[in-house]
Amino acid sequence: MTLLNVIVKISRNGLTQNVRTLCTIPPIKIKKKLGFIGDGNMSKALCRSIQQKGLIDYSQVFVSSPYIQNLTVWKDAGANITTNNSEVAEKADIIFLAVKPHLLNEILDKIIQDSKNRPIKNKLFLSILAGIKLNELEEKIQHFSGSRVVRVMPNTPMVVGEGCTIYCPGHNVTQDDLSLIQSLLEVTGLCEQLPEKMINALAAISSSGPAFVYLFIEALSDGGVRMGLHREMATKFAAQTVLGAAKMVLETDKHMGILKDEVCSAGGMTIAGIHALERGAVRGHVMSAVEAAAKRADELAK
Repeated sequence: MTLLNVIVKISRNGLTQNVRTLCTIPPIKIKKKLGFIGDGNMSKALCRSIQQKGLIDYSQVFVSSPYIQNLTVWKDAGANITTNNSEVAEKADIIFLAVKPHLLNEILDKIIQDSKNRPIKNKLFLSILAGIKLNELEEKIQHFSGSRVVRVMPNTPMVVGEGCTIYCPGHNVTQDDLSLIQSLLEVTGLCEQLPEKMINALAAISSSGPAFVYLFIEALSDGGVRMGLHREMATKFAAQTVLGAAKMVLETDKHMGILKDEVCSAGGMTIAGIHALERGAVRGHVMSAVEAAAKRADELAK
């Protein structure tokens, strides 16, 4: 189900106030067939998230992997499985390219070769490959008449409805394509269209960022265990603390520095902890992590 924020004016004690309420809107089921060339964690996260929101059934999904044993979970869910990438390209309408970047040319060349006998046309390709630019993708898919391509950078928290996805359309993508992509991806969380030049930098935050945050949550939990807490309790409170802090940033519109200062009382325990983090140059190291991830995406493009 899709939730829509609505501002309602009410009168209370003679004063008019704005109240934010939520309206539930049933999702519009998508009739097109989805394909996944590559069966990895991101493919599973994407498909599961879209399916859980009621936009598709697994019977509409076609997925390929070179190893049939890797496809058991897809088969059990009701998807159509194959070891033939060309079969996915032929039968699906929307095709996610979700393989290792260095395998892309080999895979697409084989599909192009197979399409000489079974023409593949009018497909919408969504590439989630880090670093592979639109011009390279468009050069390949021009062999499939009427097909279009979009770069998409999702992240795994979409499984719990808190994803962060950015996308950039190729030259031949239509407005109907964009509406379809938005419908598919907005149910997974935040979804925005951006210029291609921004993709690698934002992917370093949104796609790689969850791993950085998991590391921080684990460190918070380790700290709690170090001070005598049981692991389960330390992890639960660490994760909830990060979740709550993130919501404070998103919903209060306050700068992070202000929110930090509101927690740090004079001479208190929090400022002592902040001092320890600053001595360890935590902020600088996090910035370096984002920089390293973005640069690696640039290297993959070359």
